[in-house]
Amino acid sequence: MADSPRLLRLQAGTLRLDVAPDAGGSIARFEGTWDRGGRQGRVDWLRPASEQGLARRNPLAMASFPLVPFCNRIRDGRASFEGRDIRMPPNHPGDPSSPHPLHGIGWLRPWTVTLAGGHHASLRLEEPASAAWPWRFAAEQHLELTDQALRVTMTVTNHDTAAMPVGIGHHPYFPHPPGTRLTSPAAAMWMGDSQVMPTTLEANDVVARLREGVVLADLDLDNNFVGWEHRTLVEWPLDQHGPRRSLVMEAHPPLDYFVLYCPRGYDHFCAEPVSQCTDWLNLLPHYGRGPLGGARLAPGETLEARFTLAPRWE
Repeated sequence: MADSPRLLRLQAGTLRLDVAPDAGGSIARFEGTWDRGGRQGRVDWLRPASEQGLARRNPLAMASFPLVPFCNRIRDGRASFEGRDIRMPPNHPGDPSSPHPLHGIGWLRPWTVTLAGGHHASLRLEEPASAAWPWRFAAEQHLELTDQALRVTMTVTNHDTAAMPVGIGHHPYFPHPPGTRLTSPAAAMWMGDSQVMPTTLEANDVVARLREGVVLADLDLDNNFVGWEHRTLVEWPLDQHGPRRSLVMEAHPPLDYFVLYCPRGYDHFCAEPVSQCTDWLNLLPHYGRGPLGGARLAPGETLEARFTLAPRWE
């Protein structure tokens, strides 16, 4: 087994963040301490990276990882944009046979540390053009930890000579003990086929339940949501991990969409702030940008996205 990658540690008040630049620029751990009635303990606000995952530098075993220059999947890795063809091979570390590459490029590359301090860390990725993604670009992540929240700012800059399509986001894994509730208002949900590729857009019962708040164990989803109101509330009950607690994830445009991955029976789920939906480039001619998102960056142009994770005790 390979040695575990280096970790950058940020600390502020009761919160602690570990970042793994060599494992796709991922967050490896986001945790806090609690003190109630003389009892003390630690709680993970995100699912912590496993030792094996760290040793293998596997982003899918991390607490969260960046999504750039696109989010979710592209059908068969094939799309075209303004005269350039994307020919991306399968890239799923756990399922090499999956024909639909996912999550972009940044999550599978080591990132360069450009700043590391007590409360701040900055990472950078430079990516040349290739057949898989025929545009040269750079991406950055700025992570700031306060005693109240984690703030993440991401940018992607087009360093090519032609306009580039782009999506941006992050992929947090949250603990899912029994009784976890989620409230996440949105307008509609993309229904998917057996390969988790979008087929139709619906304002259905799931959308209504998420708006009011739902026990996650009642859902079994891997779907994109449109018209997200930029706020998701996660609530955890009193349990062996600690007192009643919650976390608010808030984002700003262009993170106007979110993905909810909550397979029944799993001990974690994902609620991902993203700027575009699955296979947006291939679906744009049929549905337009509104239900799909995504951006067009001219040469030299930069797209910025921001979100926060704010834990709180009840």
